Amino acid sequence: MNGLMMQKQLLISSLIVHADRHHGDTEIVSRRVEGDIHRYTFRDCHRRARQMANALTRLGVNPADRIGTLAWNGYRHLELYYGVSGMGAILHTINPRLHEDQVAYIANHAEDQYIFFDLTFLPLIKAVAGRCKTVKAFIAMTDHAHMPKDAGIDNLLCYEDLIEASSPDYAWPRFDENAASTLCYTSGTTGNPKGALYSHRSSMLHTYAAALPDSLNCSARDVILPVVPMFHVNAWGLPYIACMVGAKLVLPGPALDGKSLYELLEAEQVTVSAGVPTVWQGLLGHLEETGQAFSSMRRTIIGGAACTPVMLRKFQETYSVAVLHVWGMTEMSPIGTVGTMKARHVEMSMEERYAVQSKQGRAVFGVDMRIVGADGVELPWDVATSGDLQVRGPWVVRDYFRSEGNSPLQLDDDGQEWFPTGDVATIDADGFMQITDRSKDVIKSGGEWIGSIDLENIAMAHPAVSQAACIAAKHAKWDERPLLIVVKKPQADLTREELLAFYEGKIAKWWTPDDVVFVDAIPLGATGKIQKNRLREQFGDHLMTRVAN
Repeated sequence: MNGLMMQKQLLISSLIVHADRHHGDTEIVSRRVEGDIHRYTFRDCHRRARQMANALTRLGVNPADRIGTLAWNGYRHLELYYGVSGMGAILHTINPRLHEDQVAYIANHAEDQYIFFDLTFLPLIKAVAGRCKTVKAFIAMTDHAHMPKDAGIDNLLCYEDLIEASSPDYAWPRFDENAASTLCYTSGTTGNPKGALYSHRSSMLHTYAAALPDSLNCSARDVILPVVPMFHVNAWGLPYIACMVGAKLVLPGPALDGKSLYELLEAEQVTVSAGVPTVWQGLLGHLEETGQAFSSMRRTIIGGAACTPVMLRKFQETYSVAVLHVWGMTEMSPIGTVGTMKARHVEMSMEERYAVQSKQGRAVFGVDMRIVGADGVELPWDVATSGDLQVRGPWVVRDYFRSEGNSPLQLDDDGQEWFPTGDVATIDADGFMQITDRSKDVIKSGGEWIGSIDLENIAMAHPAVSQAACIAAKHAKWDERPLLIVVKKPQADLTREELLAFYEGKIAKWWTPDDVVFVDAIPLGATGKIQKNRLREQFGDHLMTRVAN
């Protein structure tokens, strides 16, 4: 017997409808590429999203057509989030930090029909326009007065011209909630980027889960500034969450340096922000240099890479900003775990609480996770045992876009599907998961495993270290040994011997790195993660060469 409840499809358009009706006068503030601050409301956004849906219809866009974007966090990008997906087409956010060859590959693989772009990325558009085989026109996200002159791009259209020529009289269509809504390509895989194709249903369920108190804990009383880009896994779902709960939304545009972020945080009285550690390093550096502090921010969400214990302490002890550690993947929409404390942790000592907070957190409802050994057998949740991390849930991919049936999923003994994350992790008795390494980055020394993240965190705790990465370097006797690669803080004086001595008493002696290489910069990928593959290419033979010398 079925229940006697209404059937209403879970569609992304319902979020902006709700925000308009119940939070219509709540502000959306954007720093524009043009340089000024733009302000309007959820009601204005809804109106313009409907105008854009009419414009796309006029351009011949059909349901399931892919519409690409190369854009910062701004109000026009937000309008496309709702206008494109709401009409039944698929929003394809492209990471502009990728190499132009990858951008062209992604646009062709997705068969984008149109690509919207911020003026910042005009050089990139010029470089790839002739190689994008299916794109009918490129649309500059600006007004007529700022349109580039003699851009040399065929079929160049103006965003605001499309809006002005379109009526807001548009009824969002109703369709199957399992229809695709958004397409994001992961940069965390080897070879060509792979597409994660989200559905309206998966995105809506992810939004519900991410907004919960024990998750990102967002409400109508918050002012949310997502530093994490809208081109990176839908800014961790925050543009959707803001609409669902009615929070004021502040979008920083291209100015992501510490000074610009701090000024916007203070001017708009932001209460919660989200981003990767490399961005927060710049913000904290600005505060240290100027002696300034936060007047309104109370919570920061850190993901994309592990938050170091040093950063965690600085936010909380120096600036009274609570750190919420999160973990996820493009393949997970992305949120999988959040480091919200349980009731019993409140009574712990500060050091014990920091140990819990340093972990990636516990699974939000909807996500199952487990760790398995090389034989695929599930391992215990006892802190001491590490294994390959696997996940499943309604917003976890079951296949990549156009993978031709080569699903990444693995089956357990009961025939249940699990997605292998590529991470090596432990899980404690409370369900808190901690990444110990990526499976491709773990160091195997004489048959014993050494986790690189612990070694990096210790190095980052040294007051002279700005950035650190640890890789496996070839070794004549032990096969591999840890090699530390370090960027010193400006004017800092630090020797190899001083840094290696800093490890004494903190780890097993045989874990201590064999050598330190000081560099001017460590290569970062398109999402701010350290590119250890490039470091291995450059320094993988360092220890062998040193021995030979």
